[in-house]
Amino acid sequence: MDMLSGLLDGPRAHTPFLLRVVMESPWAIEVRDEAPLTVVVMVAGHVDITYADGAFLHAGPGDVVILRGPDPYVFADTAGTDLTAVIHPDGVCRSEVGATLPDHMSLGVRTWGNATPGTDGSVVMLIGTYVSAGEVSSRLLDALDRTILVTGAHNPLAGLLDAEMLRDAPGHETVVNRLLDLILITSLREWFDRPGAAAPRWYTAQSDAVVGQALRLIHHNAAHPWSVDGLAAAVGISRAGFSRRFTDLVGDPPMTYVTQWRLSVAADLLADPVRTLDSVAREVGYSSAFALSAAFKRARGVSPREFRRTLTA
Repeated sequence: MDMLSGLLDGPRAHTPFLLRVVMESPWAIEVRDEAPLTVVVMVAGHVDITYADGAFLHAGPGDVVILRGPDPYVFADTAGTDLTAVIHPDGVCRSEVGATLPDHMSLGVRTWGNATPGTDGSVVMLIGTYVSAGEVSSRLLDALDRTILVTGAHNPLAGLLDAEMLRDAPGHETVVNRLLDLILITSLREWFDRPGAAAPRWYTAQSDAVVGQALRLIHHNAAHPWSVDGLAAAVGISRAGFSRRFTDLVGDPPMTYVTQWRLSVAADLLADPVRTLDSVAREVGYSSAFALSAAFKRARGVSPREFRRTLTA
């Protein structure tokens, strides 16, 4: 599991909220859901996205927009249009003055908007919201701009997602969720790989023949008793050369990175109430719950049990 995969691999990130939004002008929707990550696939029409601080983004057909929370923002046919609806946490939809919106804006399977039922409006958007991302993704989320626009993406998966959103067939939910995941991953890769991109160091390091191999070993087996010597031997380079190259490319020494990765995976696993501390400790390479607790509290300032209680709250 690498950083991009880690965004979608935790137990709290497998069921994004998906909606096909169909609108006719005039319209504006303010989103206050505080979600950590939202993906918008523009199927038809144009949209203006604005923030309270004046930041502005315009998207058109074929574009993919990735929005990192929790700041509220407004979708509109034109910036400044009066609000049609306000989206609150947990998908609660109300008018600007707080009244619950009538059910007539529900247009069928996963479809919502003010267009005439049975027709597509001038704007069609596929919106996927990852309501709570796993801890493994924190390094990735921290690397993202508040808004990312992949212009003219015309992702071939978008058509498949749009068609599947209109179906109500066995396996429908799994298909649409995984299609959204794939659109997100491929869009982020395109964004990071563009000329002049300020991609995070850990992302570019994965392309290095030596360090990339070491990162894959660490990501795929956090429980292994990794050492600098062991990693250097596995990638066929001297200990000193490996340590220097890893630190230069990733930004952290090898064992610092191993510890950070283990604790991030542990934090994600703690979201599952069925897992015991001992089982989490073994899964990320610690000999006991006590050893994990000591490392976790040293790095994060709280014990695993306290961290789990905050998730429950």
